[in-house]
Amino acid sequence: MDYSMILNPLILSAKTVGVNLILFLTIGVFLAFLLSKQGFKFKWLVNTIVTLPLIFPPIAIGFFLLLLLGRDGIIGSIFYKFDISFIFSFPSLVLAGFIAGLPLMVKPLQSAIEQFPKNMVEASYLSGKSKINTLLFIILPCIKKTLLACLLIACARALGEVGITLMLGGNIIGKTDTISLAIYNAVFDGDYNLALILSGILIVISLIFFIILNFLQTKQNHI
Repeated sequence: MDYSMILNPLILSAKTVGVNLILFLTIGVFLAFLLSKQGFKFKWLVNTIVTLPLIFPPIAIGFFLLLLLGRDGIIGSIFYKFDISFIFSFPSLVLAGFIAGLPLMVKPLQSAIEQFPKNMVEASYLSGKSKINTLLFIILPCIKKTLLACLLIACARALGEVGITLMLGGNIIGKTDTISLAIYNAVFDGDYNLALILSGILIVISLIFFIILNFLQTKQNHI
C-alpha cells in the first residue's frame, strides 16, 4: 500500500483544522461576543448567517459559495483580478471547514457570555476597562472550559466536513482531498481497505475529542 495515500490527506486535514482553530479563536469568539449584545442592530442577520450551516444542506451551501467565489462570481471576480482564488485550493478547504464548524463554536459560546454575571462586567467597565479587555481578560478566562469545548466540537466538525469541501475544493487528489474526501474516494474506487484505515484514524481522533470533552464536563461539574 502507498502510505502517501494515508499520510497526505491526514497532513492536509491537520493543516486545515490548524488554520480553522485560529479563525474560530478570533472571528468565532468575536461573533459570539457580538451576538451576545442585546443592542446589536444587525443581530438577526448575523445570527441567521451563522446558524445557516446547521439547517441548510452542506452541498447546497458549497454550491452557492462556488457561485459567489468562483472566477465569474460576484466576490470571486474581484479577488481574481489580484490573482487570489478561493476555489480548488487550500483556502477553499479552510473556508469550508470554518463555515461548517462556525455555528458550533459561536452559539454555545454566545450563550455562555450571555449568562456571565452582569455585575462583574459592569464592575470591569467602571474600572475603566474596554469591552474588548473585559472579554479577553475577564469573561473568557472565567469560561475557558466552555471555550475549549466549543473549539473542540467546531474543529471536529471542520475535520469531518465533506459537502462544502467537495464543492469548493473540487476533490483534487493530492491537493484538496482531505481525510474525509479520501475516504469517499477510496469507497468510490472500491479500495475498502484504504477506506477502513482512514475511517479508523477518524474514529481514533473522534474518541480523543470525546475523551477531552468528557474530561472538561466532569471538571466543570465538580466546580
